Amino acid sequence: MEKACEFNYKIAPTISGDINSQLLTSHRGQLSSAMELPSLKLQSQRLFLSPRRSQSQRKKVVVVTAKRRSNIEGVSDELNAIASQNLDLAPSRRMVRAAFLPVHQHLDHYLFKAAPAGIRTQEWYETNSRGFEIFCKSWMPQPALPIKAVLCFCHGYGSTCTFFFEGLAKRIAASGYAVYAMDYPGFGLSEGLHGYIPKFDDLVDDVIEQYAKIKAKPELRELPGFLLGQSMGGAIALKVHLKEPNNWDGVILVAPMCKIAEEMLPSKAVLKALDLLSYVMPKAKLFPYKDLSALTFREPGKRKVANYNVLSYDDPTRLKTGMELLSATQDIESQLHKVSAPLLILHGSEDKVTDPLVSQFLYEKASSKDKIMKIYEGGYHGILEGEPDDRIFAVHNDIISWLDSRC
Repeated sequence: MEKACEFNYKIAPTISGDINSQLLTSHRGQLSSAMELPSLKLQSQRLFLSPRRSQSQRKKVVVVTAKRRSNIEGVSDELNAIASQNLDLAPSRRMVRAAFLPVHQHLDHYLFKAAPAGIRTQEWYETNSRGFEIFCKSWMPQPALPIKAVLCFCHGYGSTCTFFFEGLAKRIAASGYAVYAMDYPGFGLSEGLHGYIPKFDDLVDDVIEQYAKIKAKPELRELPGFLLGQSMGGAIALKVHLKEPNNWDGVILVAPMCKIAEEMLPSKAVLKALDLLSYVMPKAKLFPYKDLSALTFREPGKRKVANYNVLSYDDPTRLKTGMELLSATQDIESQLHKVSAPLLILHGSEDKVTDPLVSQFLYEKASSKDKIMKIYEGGYHGILEGEPDDRIFAVHNDIISWLDSRC
């Protein structure tokens, strides 16, 4: 008979005081003593588990430290100090974003320098049915330009609905579209523990709820509605479509997370251990850390600009979040044949984060009668923002042309 061994744990800051360390109260979970946990090699982290002892005995602790954010080139020590604070909670993230907004206006990147002028923008917060205060933003064409359709954006895991997307949103809006975006709970400027996804389908429902309100606006309700999802946002967009297949006039997927590339995952033995631990300490940042910037941005200069996206989640993935992302991709893989909306799939051929072969599989399996797939030779994961300027321009044009032909 398998014996269960009880463990007490705490997550506490180290003596060095790393800025994203967490302090949680002691909690009792169960780990199977019959399973031998593999040795986890974790960057900048230490993990200690000890059997439960009597209350009179000293409790052991689990120490988890987060990756320290590097200094951002070209900004003051004061701004670097602001960017280096703990961003677990929304008020801190909002304060950091406000401090960096003036810097963002002068960044040397095509998306900031070539953004069309005269676009009307609006930012607001509203509380959703789960009690989270959600950040939303809109980009509207100039008043004299008729609105052709509504485009709703789903951002990626390490991103937000602002920063790089601002440039693309303005270009699409300048072409006659009402563009809307939101930060999911736990991401960007919305409430919630930073980078924490306790249930992936909750994010999907949050997106459905928020964009249903937007599409119901009197000035928009008669217009076609499209979804645009990038990376993890592609997975969310697909699940939104699968939950409400008749509510969208088309879905655009950019490097969608239908399956995480095998080289991005730890071994099966480590995954099994992480899955077990995710029930004991779901918020712990224990997934082995991999720096995705070199795999996302083909141009080193654009990679440096990404450092100014101070709201992006760049710590090791939280245990429950990692397992939810894997579970979501497995669910999507099993339902690809149910995808029926008009579909545009865009992917870089050299993407090592999400697999372009899986996008090809999606294209082949989807039951959509109207579907187009385009592979960009040599493209990395971030084809919307990390490629040479002419490639970024071409990808944006492909999106706008596809929308124009269906409105």
